[in-house]
Amino acid sequence: MPQAAGLPASGKGCNPPLSKRLHKTAETDADAAVTLKDVADRAGVSTATVSRVLNRQGRFSRETEARVSQAVAALGYVPHAAARALASRRSRTVGAVTAALDNPIFARGVQALENRLERSGYGLLIAGSDYEADRELKQVRTMVERGIDAIMLQGDSHLPEVYDLLRRKGIAYINTWVYDPASPHPCCGFDNEQAGRNVADYLLDLGHTEIAMVAGISEGNDRARNRIRGVRAALEARGLTLDEARIVERPYSVSDGRDGLRALLRRPGPRPTAVIGGNDLLAIGVILEAQQSGLAVPDALSVAGFDDIELAANIAPSLTTIHVPVEEICTLAGDYLVARIEGRPARDHVALEARLVVRQSTTRPPAR
Repeated sequence: MPQAAGLPASGKGCNPPLSKRLHKTAETDADAAVTLKDVADRAGVSTATVSRVLNRQGRFSRETEARVSQAVAALGYVPHAAARALASRRSRTVGAVTAALDNPIFARGVQALENRLERSGYGLLIAGSDYEADRELKQVRTMVERGIDAIMLQGDSHLPEVYDLLRRKGIAYINTWVYDPASPHPCCGFDNEQAGRNVADYLLDLGHTEIAMVAGISEGNDRARNRIRGVRAALEARGLTLDEARIVERPYSVSDGRDGLRALLRRPGPRPTAVIGGNDLLAIGVILEAQQSGLAVPDALSVAGFDDIELAANIAPSLTTIHVPVEEICTLAGDYLVARIEGRPARDHVALEARLVVRQSTTRPPAR
């Protein structure tokens, strides 16, 4: 039978079938896979030494580390994470459940934690709970199923099932942004109630008696609750009260801060001369709304916040706030979790200072 025009004759010189070509490509890729032994041979060390360097375990010199790193880079070696986890019974992965992924101060904290973990050869899995306890539990379960070695949590308002699961699986954890020396749980942070009291005392010392709050949503958020509690305690210590009419709770955003001030100004009674925001985003919203409403800040209305985000020092007027040492909190939390994973002792209750930073947004109250 004649060969169709334009098609090569079968036999010598023709291309093999596509299936065979694909199979051969796969064999070539498999043969080209770089192994731990390849890295060891190129670096002139044992496979055990390569493993120690890559896992950052045991002792090795800087020269050895450099040779292994150069060999890894030259060969394009990528460790097989699943195999390594099976061999060591560790995933070298830490989880972190943060309350809100879009909050700038939480983002700074996550970055600090990741930087700390990277120095010890650990990766990071991140999830946001949006202050929902059930959602947090689901996220913790998912991370446990993925084999995390440890986890960082925010606050201390967690469902009992979270603690039960972590204890049952033997997974190290730490609560952050909070400090309670009597807590049965490891923690690293500051006393939110005392911080609330400090900012209120400052405003009281300036002469303010008509103080209000645009607070964060307190349900499911121990930090928001304790900041309100601290402001209330400071007022009560001087014979004043923080009535419910002087508190509005809003999600943590600039637009919600604006809405919060509008709500306060609509309420009956004397107008507040000072407003404390549950965080800087809320406080900045209060400033913007006050300015649009014709209230000069700070001459007619003093405003203070919490966190000390970058914008706090750069808005006009700059914001008086409580500086939260977020990088230190999350770096120390990383220290604790790495130590626990590796079986080393570590302090499980760490207190840090949240200090008042006075800027342009606060002054003495206007004369009545």
